[in-house]
Amino acid sequence: MSGRAALSNAAVPRVLVLDNDQSHEVFDVVELVDGVIRARSPFLFEIGEELRVRVEQADGAFEATARVRAHTGPDDARVTELELSDRSDVPR
Repeated sequence: MSGRAALSNAAVPRVLVLDNDQSHEVFDVVELVDGVIRARSPFLFEIGEELRVRVEQADGAFEATARVRAHTGPDDARVTELELSDRSDVPR
């Protein structure tokens, strides 16, 4: 197995940006592979910027720090790569 998570529509995780007491859904997740989320967003975050996120999957949820590591693709189909660290499981 390559470590690649095959994602059907039902298996695509939901990623929420946490800001104080609010959460914001600003990412459309393309894939989650080995602690890296590839997602589309109407926002262009700065390379190196760190966001606190909550990742909700069918088998549970966790919070983590997501560091923006790259933007790939053409302007009209830009994909942001987020590297996850400091992961902690949370109850759903």
